[in-house]
Amino acid sequence: MNKAGKQEKNREKTRVRKGIILKPGREKSVLSRHHWIFSGAIKSYPENFVNGEIYPVYSDSGQLLGHGYFNQKCSLAGRLLSFGQEDPQRALRRNLQQAVQLRRQVYGQAEAVRLVNGESDNLPGLVVDRYGPGLVIQVSTLGIEKIKSLILGLLKEILKPAYIYEKSVIPSRKEEGLGESEGLLAGRLEEPVLVEENGLKFNIYLTESQKTGFFLDQREMRQLVRSLAGGLKVLDGFCYTGGFAVAALKGGARRVDLIDYSKRALETAGANLRLNSFSENSFSLVNRDMFEFLEETRQLDYGLVILDPPAFARKKADEKQAVRAYRELNRLAMSKMQPGSLLLTFSCSYYVDSQTFQKTIFQAALEAGRQARIIQRHRQALDHPVSIFHPESDYLKGLLLYLS
Repeated sequence: MNKAGKQEKNREKTRVRKGIILKPGREKSVLSRHHWIFSGAIKSYPENFVNGEIYPVYSDSGQLLGHGYFNQKCSLAGRLLSFGQEDPQRALRRNLQQAVQLRRQVYGQAEAVRLVNGESDNLPGLVVDRYGPGLVIQVSTLGIEKIKSLILGLLKEILKPAYIYEKSVIPSRKEEGLGESEGLLAGRLEEPVLVEENGLKFNIYLTESQKTGFFLDQREMRQLVRSLAGGLKVLDGFCYTGGFAVAALKGGARRVDLIDYSKRALETAGANLRLNSFSENSFSLVNRDMFEFLEETRQLDYGLVILDPPAFARKKADEKQAVRAYRELNRLAMSKMQPGSLLLTFSCSYYVDSQTFQKTIFQAALEAGRQARIIQRHRQALDHPVSIFHPESDYLKGLLLYLS
């Protein structure tokens, strides 16, 4: 073997020893700055591989593609933290700073805002929300779990929060080999945390909440409801803590009925309505399953009906069942709504894409025997960007329909 051949063989041994090597032709997505690497794309792991650790990633030809963390327990085995030659820790700091700068640019010093949105901010597996003087973090992967202390240090340095609370209670952690994790990580938390959004006040309870405390991704749609609700009677289905109801009454709705299965959510919704000085006779709180409520109600005498259910598909295997649930939910509502009324309906199920959701709503309208026209699609909150290189982060979809 000549000298050049020996050098190449030695380089190959170094890559095998230190990094992840992809199969031939499987580097294209990484070169397009997509963060995910599935197990089927991986040719070999390094010696003494440890799940969750950060490794360099090479193409089969030896090109350094970036650095990422990997977990052999998952079919989505790797997520890139940096691309090309950039050091992953340097990229982590830079991407966190850029994420914060984006929110300051679009929302100033907003009291309730998403600061980090996972892959959309080049920080896969991490969500950071600001509520008042402090932060809530959500860690969904083993790789981020292993560098959590580093991330906490950066958050303290860049944002100087009064508290940092962890709310990592999501199903994806189970596949990563992680249990749920919740609790105060730094500072002092006093509940409820009072925040203001577009002139509306909300009490946020972090210790007894869905997601990270509030549906920040619906900020722009709350504004839409506020602009539409004047003079209307409104039904806020799956109301949670009353974000849409508060916006509707602020917009001049003559009455809002709030429906939710959770008594605790309804109590918080009622408190938020009173916090904004709305009288008790302007709203009602109904502790019911939304499907049962729609089945047992003969006619929905509302000018605006809002359906914002929790995710019906939490994994790929749930997709068909979720589609059936969305179709039935919307069929029930449309079949009982008045001509000339509006239906604002959502899906936050990642596994039900926009095209599938619209087709499902089409089928629901057909079965309900109603004419329906789309007059608005979901308006993405500016603090929930979608990376042009990673379209999978566009999970929330919604349609505003005019029924005749």
